[in-house]
Amino acid sequence: MNKSELISAMAAEAGLTKADSKKALDAFITSVTKTLKANEKVALVGFGTFSVTMKAERKGINPATKQTIVIPAKKVAKFKAGSELTNAIG
Repeated sequence: MNKSELISAMAAEAGLTKADSKKALDAFITSVTKTLKANEKVALVGFGTFSVTMKAERKGINPATKQTIVIPAKKVAKFKAGSELTNAIG
């Protein structure tokens, strides 16, 4: 499912227009992004938790040259599914 399909599904499920669903989805994405940027979690009970973790610097291999390279440390977004979501798809 891509973004436009999700907007259509949200509109149908909630009885909203596609324009209102797009605004709601965009607001959700913006809010989650701002919260993660501030190193805070977004916990949606039953659905899951968005958080930020730090990946340590590590060694890798450039597949083109076979040389060892250093992959720098970086922050990554992480999602952990909640129990209700896990049970619903399992």
